[in-house]
Amino acid sequence: QSGLKQCLAELRQQLAWVERLDVTSGQVVDSVSESASSKDAVDPENDFQREMSFYRQAQAAVLEALPRLRKLQVPTRRPDDYFAEMAKSDQQMQKIRQKLKSKQEAMERSEKAKQLRAMRKYGKKVQTEILQRRQKEKKNMLNAVKKYQKGLSDKLDFLDEEQTSSQGNKKGSASQRMKKGPNAKRRYKNQKFGFGGKKKGSKWNTKESFNDVSSFRSKVAHNKGPGRGGKKALNKRPGKRARQRMKSRAR
Repeated sequence: QSGLKQCLAELRQQLAWVERLDVTSGQVVDSVSESASSKDAVDPENDFQREMSFYRQAQAAVLEALPRLRKLQVPTRRPDDYFAEMAKSDQQMQKIRQKLKSKQEAMERSEKAKQLRAMRKYGKKVQTEILQRRQKEKKNMLNAVKKYQKGLSDKLDFLDEEQTSSQGNKKGSASQRMKKGPNAKRRYKNQKFGFGGKKKGSKWNTKESFNDVSSFRSKVAHNKGPGRGGKKALNKRPGKRARQRMKSRAR
């Protein structure tokens, strides 16, 4: 004990308090129970109670020291323009910033890839539905053709539907363009020379023309008409070279 007192006397310096800034606090008042906490009330084996007693003791020392510092006109707040070296260097903070940036870019790339996969999946689904619909239409048309060939049905409506659908697809854009009517140049020519009527598509075959066989000629169809072989073809006049050879032989 005498040795401890001797060490304490050597360490103690007779300086002003502002140079030492030491505070000795007594019993700390618990803010919950509003009573002074004794040493027996803190269990040293309980980490939470021990750390809370240290925290309350430090808080009580600060509350005691702040008024004394203000009385001595010692500033206790850091100025706004105060420069202090950080615990981590600028190089380390730059590495951390780059790591965070790379992580954010990776998340953005992952999100874009996820959106692209979703779009491809949706496009594939739409394409599959279109192919299935076309296969179904083709199957229905083949079944109708088979029924017609076997004599089970005498309807050819599926041909009309196929023709109208193909013509509708080809004329879709043209009809949209013709909604506005002809341009000024076309109107002037129509006024000057007249309008001859529709020519495009006038020779398309229809159901009535397909069933009409009044203009059918068997001789023409079987290559028996005049000038197409047969007996009358023997009386055909020979060509110029043949006539010249005949004349040379006759001389």
